[in-house]
Amino acid sequence: MEVLLLVIAGALVAYTFASLRILRQYERAVTFLLGKYWGTKGPGLIFLPAGFAKMSRVSLRIIAMDIQPQDVITRDNVSIKVNAVLYMRVRNPDMAIIEIEDYRFATSQLAQTTLRSVLGEVELDELLADREKINAILKTIVDERTEPWGIEVSAVEVKDVDLPVEMKRAMARQAEAERERRAKVIAAEGEYQAAGRLTEAAQVMSQQPQALQLRYLQTLVEIAAENNSTTVFPIPMDLLTPFIQAAKEGLAGKEKSLPSSTGAPVPTADRERQHS
Repeated sequence: MEVLLLVIAGALVAYTFASLRILRQYERAVTFLLGKYWGTKGPGLIFLPAGFAKMSRVSLRIIAMDIQPQDVITRDNVSIKVNAVLYMRVRNPDMAIIEIEDYRFATSQLAQTTLRSVLGEVELDELLADREKINAILKTIVDERTEPWGIEVSAVEVKDVDLPVEMKRAMARQAEAERERRAKVIAAEGEYQAAGRLTEAAQVMSQQPQALQLRYLQTLVEIAAENNSTTVFPIPMDLLTPFIQAAKEGLAGKEKSLPSSTGAPVPTADRERQHS
């Protein structure tokens, strides 16, 4: 009898140890007793009757899932290949096990189909320039559809966009033409600003003739600094203005000294020339 009790006690102890499970901090156990949902347990040490209950371990950590490259035709009929990465975590372990057979595979397939459908409605330039907006649309759609499975999608990021060789060449030519256009616009703006400055300088020099003379002397210094065999000295008209005015005044004085038609007296020197 004592031997039987010892055997029974030993069997109970072995059964108890066989029914114990240890779950980590980030793990939960969705348990089923005789096929019926028994509850979500963990973390730590839990008791699961061996032979009568089963469990499914679910990790609550964020999972980075790589989405395979997808062949997509954009709205402007450009064939590209795009891949992405999805970040998800299990919010309700019981729903992730009961509502869907394999939540990882289902989420991956859903992300692939959503990627193709969303990128098929945008143009290539929008995909390349406004990627954050497209990522937000992808994240919203996938998160809404996986919510009944107890899955929370935190982000969907488009990683690589593989363009055809012909499209890469066309984009390179477009970028080169854009750079040339910007260079011509900048050069034209520089010419316009320089013309405005020259106009202002001409107005200042017209009001201050000394400024023109100083500019002339500065130009002579710059010319002398060069190793030139022949030097041309341009003479501005402003330098000759005083001499021209003096010549005009001298001519005006001589005209006044000439005899007039009213019988004005003729100078002595002129009379002597007339007698001779």
